[in-house]
Amino acid sequence: MEAIITSVRPDDVAREVEAAKARGCSNFVLRSVDRGGMLDRERLGAAHYAAGIQAVVELEVAAAAPLR
Repeated sequence: MEAIITSVRPDDVAREVEAAKARGCSNFVLRSVDRGGMLDRERLGAAHYAAGIQAVVELEVAAAAPLR
């Protein structure tokens, strides 16, 4: 089961992951808020820590807009 994580603050991300994990999720996809920057990396760390070693945690980065 997969959970989409939308919280912005790392501590909120951890709480959201823990709640989803309690519902049986083992795959977590974080919506990017910083295009893969430092905040996203902090959020990924919080999610990995909360999810545990057996979970899959990914960052969903939106595709860049085409150049015109």
